[in-house]
Amino acid sequence: MSWLRENTLNWIQYVCLKVVKSGGVPNHVAFIMDGNRRFAKKNNVAKVEGHTKGFDKLAETLQWCLDLGIPEVTVYAFSIENFKRSTEEVNELMDLARDKFKRLLDEREKLMDHGVSVRVIGNLALLPEDLRQLMSEAMILTKDNNKAFLNIAFAYTSRDEITSAIKSLVAGVEKKIILPEDISKHVISQCLYTNKSPNPDLLIRTSGEIRLSDFLLWQTSSTCVYFSKVLWPEFSVWHMLTAVFHYQRNRQNIVRLKNFEESCSLESCSLENHQVDLFLEDLHSQRQMFMEKARQAKY
Repeated sequence: MSWLRENTLNWIQYVCLKVVKSGGVPNHVAFIMDGNRRFAKKNNVAKVEGHTKGFDKLAETLQWCLDLGIPEVTVYAFSIENFKRSTEEVNELMDLARDKFKRLLDEREKLMDHGVSVRVIGNLALLPEDLRQLMSEAMILTKDNNKAFLNIAFAYTSRDEITSAIKSLVAGVEKKIILPEDISKHVISQCLYTNKSPNPDLLIRTSGEIRLSDFLLWQTSSTCVYFSKVLWPEFSVWHMLTAVFHYQRNRQNIVRLKNFEESCSLESCSLENHQVDLFLEDLHSQRQMFMEKARQAKY
């Protein structure tokens, strides 16, 4: 199935979507897409079929987000903890990811026409070389697009992300590029995989689980969180609109909290620091070089 789908809403759903959209929508929505395996068990099908249905639902949900005017989406596609599953299931998930990223690259014209920038966030060194190449190709191809942003958390956990940021900062101090007193919340944020994105306004988790599962822990301190009992492949536009309405009901308090956090962050980085700028520029350049190398790899 295509990553970019045609609108499949009936007229009632479309009218309701327009009504919800008029109330103000989040700029960035994150999804913990939970329940694929339970969906497979419930319907007596193979686990990989449940994961495939989960991707189909992602494609449909991305279209709803575009229709609502939500410019940025982050999805939790594969946790580092998922490597602990059976070898068979992990291999099936890697094969599924290969297939979907090949499809994404086949649709490059659609991506460019819609101005979609694809970013894969996570510890990509843990992934098979050929899959890493496909992901790098998609990121480099779409890096200059700026109409919509899709962040795919793959081989990701928040603790791993924060650990990576800390290691980068320690290396910067040891090499005397930056000083310990240069380190602030703002600088740490700029070392995370998500440094190009604003923090999510709304986080949606399906399947009835009420936890964040090591997803965007640093970025969600002022995020509205909505837990839905529905399994991810059964997530519908009505569930999506309900989640956005939940955000709208709490929007005033969330905006107030975000503004306070941003003012504190600005105070902590109010003084220009050329050395910190050079450090961050070098760090981001190294990550870009990693992608370029992965893109050109032979396998």
